[in-house]
Parts: sequence; structure tokens; C-alpha cells
Amino acid sequence: MGLDIRIPLGLIFLSIGGIMTVYGAFTYGDAALYERSLGVNLNLVWGCIMLVFGAIMFYVGKRQKWQDDPVTPRPWEHDPNAKPRH
Repeated sequence: MGLDIRIPLGLIFLSIGGIMTVYGAFTYGDAALYERSLGVNLNLVWGCIMLVFGAIMFYVGKRQKWQDDPVTPRPWEHDPNAKPRH
């Protein structure tokens, strides 16, 4: 119940994007490899895009932690008639 799908999704995109970025960086000057894509290093470009997307998903997933905690309930479980605790 406490696992947010954005955390593993972000980690997957971070790892695959990292692999693609490293591969694209190492094959940057290879003209024969990128002949079909009109000389554009798609591994480098899409690897960076996937890295950014994965980092955003991971950050958003880690930012809010909704836990089953009776002391600090979720905002939608707040009882408006309850007395405030001091």
C-alpha cells in the first residue's frame, strides 16, 4: 500500500536512459551507425529525455509519502469535527 508506482517507473527510466546516454556518448562520432537517422544521435537524445523523465517521476514519487499513520492522517481522511491536538 505504501509503494507508489512512480518510484519504480522512475528508476526504470533512469536506468534505461542512463544506458542509452552512455552508449550514445561513446558512439558519438560513428557516422555509419547513425546513417539511417540522418546523422542524429538518437541514443544520446532519447537517453537524455528518458533520464529527465525518470528523474521527474522518481522525485514526484518520493516527494509525497502517504502512510497509514493515525497521528497524521491523509488530507482526505481529516475529520472536520475533530478537536485539534495540542
